[in-house]
Amino acid sequence: MTTPYNINQNPHKGNRGLTRAWYAAKNSWCGFVYAFKEESAFRQELTLLIVLSPVALLLPINPLEKCVLISSLVMVLVVELLNSSVEAAIDRISFDHHDLSKRAKDFGSAAVMLSLLIATAFWATICAPLVINS
Repeated sequence: MTTPYNINQNPHKGNRGLTRAWYAAKNSWCGFVYAFKEESAFRQELTLLIVLSPVALLLPINPLEKCVLISSLVMVLVVELLNSSVEAAIDRISFDHHDLSKRAKDFGSAAVMLSLLIATAFWATICAPLVINS
């Protein structure tokens, strides 16, 4: 006897088209709200984006450089969200100490640190000539 559906298919992925896009946008917004409410690192990095984006827009640099500066800050938020998702998944499994859980969380933390270093390098590289030449 066969079933009318694929038993390996995710039952939560039945939406298509605009309905899928609507639910994806809704879920994304929930992720932003939850990250803002629960993750202090996300709030700190979002503050950096809010404060430094207008600075980037006002700097006497070309549009591509402005885009690089702002995108580097958005990248930090993206990596922070991914790190938070790994941490949430690990905590969902167990709060008990386990070497693999620690390793996964440390990898996420290292990724955030690297994204911050990359953003800092972009800002320093693009802004240093402005400071030196002024």
